[in-house]
Amino acid sequence: MQPDSSHPACIIDSHSAIELSKFMPNPRLPQRTLTAGICLLLVSLVASVRVHAERPNVIIVMADDLGIGDVSPTNPECKIPTPNLQRMADQGLTFLDAHTPSSVCTPTRYGLLTGRYNWRSRLSRGVLSGTSEHLIPPERPTLGHLMRGAGYHTAMIGKWHLGWDWHKVKGEIDFTQPVLNGPDVNGFDQYYGHCGSLDMPPYVWVDTGKVTAQPDREEGVTKKQDRYGWYRQGPIGSDFHIDNVLPHLFEKSISHVAARAAESKAGKPFFLYLPLPAPHTPIVPVAPFKDASGLNPYADFVMQVDDHLGQLLQALRDHGLDDNTLVIFTSDNGCSPEGNFDLLKGHGHDPSAGYRGHKADIYEGGHRVPMIARWPGHLQEGRSTRALACLTDIYSTLEALTEQPRQDLGGEDGFSLLPVFEGQESSGREALISHSIDGSFAIRQGPWKLCLAAGSGGWSAPREPLAKKQGLPPMQLFNLDDDPAEEENLVESKPQVAAELLVLLDQQVQSGRCTPGQQVANDRKIAFLPEGVTLPGAK
Repeated sequence: MQPDSSHPACIIDSHSAIELSKFMPNPRLPQRTLTAGICLLLVSLVASVRVHAERPNVIIVMADDLGIGDVSPTNPECKIPTPNLQRMADQGLTFLDAHTPSSVCTPTRYGLLTGRYNWRSRLSRGVLSGTSEHLIPPERPTLGHLMRGAGYHTAMIGKWHLGWDWHKVKGEIDFTQPVLNGPDVNGFDQYYGHCGSLDMPPYVWVDTGKVTAQPDREEGVTKKQDRYGWYRQGPIGSDFHIDNVLPHLFEKSISHVAARAAESKAGKPFFLYLPLPAPHTPIVPVAPFKDASGLNPYADFVMQVDDHLGQLLQALRDHGLDDNTLVIFTSDNGCSPEGNFDLLKGHGHDPSAGYRGHKADIYEGGHRVPMIARWPGHLQEGRSTRALACLTDIYSTLEALTEQPRQDLGGEDGFSLLPVFEGQESSGREALISHSIDGSFAIRQGPWKLCLAAGSGGWSAPREPLAKKQGLPPMQLFNLDDDPAEEENLVESKPQVAAELLVLLDQQVQSGRCTPGQQVANDRKIAFLPEGVTLPGAK
């Protein structure tokens, strides 16, 4: 927004409560400079007031296994066309240092919805399956509870992957019976989706506790049959078609926007959580995206995700909701090796954008992801930020946006991003704890990152067993400012930095939170030290 002396920024409402006298003109400055400066100040103040004063609809779209290098807003060298995400970034705010709490699916989803690091829960490593019992207890605050408490209608459409309770008879699922403890007990008024990843059976749609169609066949594709489109054998509903899952979920979401439009305009906003099953396996792009990238099916599938997102944003415009809807787009972790890194790099495309590793790893490529926020008229257009952010921060951001007081439980590991939305360069977050598929920890403060693992903690080389066999140090210390690719381990030359990070990690583990507030309990005893490593000062 450019300064304009006739701009209605001259109108400051009572919520601003700012004493303007301290900003009165300096008579020694040229009048033109004074006018421009005052207008810029007033525009900034109004923007700040508007961020706090509005109650927008909120849509969170989370892609599955999309790397930070797979979209142009976070990778100028990206070879996959993503015009809608680029347009979203041009109209909003792009985070260049945003991270998932884990480098795999289930734990990241836990962290996003609760604002709490996943390793504080009973899930110490790995992910849930399509038949796992529910992970988040009903009494644990979630984004669903938070937004419903602020008067929002709440809905989840997509891939849940946090477990729900199938009715089982002698270990077999009875699909005629209601599903219990799904997203509805975690604060969502309604939900529509599938339980696990799209390569995990059973393959049925569940609509707020009810299976929409009984399985009528067993289905699966092996990796030998399809390098990209494989999925595990299992029961599949008569209305469930693997290659139509992604389009179907966007159709449902667009219909949901249409259904909520009238109430939204009447003062009942909506919150939609849209976790996508793509571009995770099975990688099944459909026409006109199949072969459209000229790279491979993974790149085609990313293009399809981008196009569907554009359709969703268009639906907001069509229903007059665009200016009063905050849309946040992100991913649950880095790109998976299923995307075929070697082939993509042969075409000059790097899903990790130069960062080391990928999905499952403790390295940056495992947990540094795209995050873009768009809210027309409320966020400065085309801005990018290097503010450190974690998906756990979304809970605290929406808590602040809806003007709800901080509680002891809920958002224990989240910092509000509203200051960053308003133009500041930090949310107050100074440290970040990351987690890999095998349960390895890393802690970052400033440029320093300490990985409590000898290897990747995940799937890239060296995997942990081999790293230990090779006698690699049990910890790795990197300066990300000097070495963003995490190539030079400084743990032996900078022992004091490593020691300080270990102490900070222990403090945040033991406190049950990384934010100011009352100490709370973790759900289990947390062990994070590699074998042979002790805390500084420990006897």
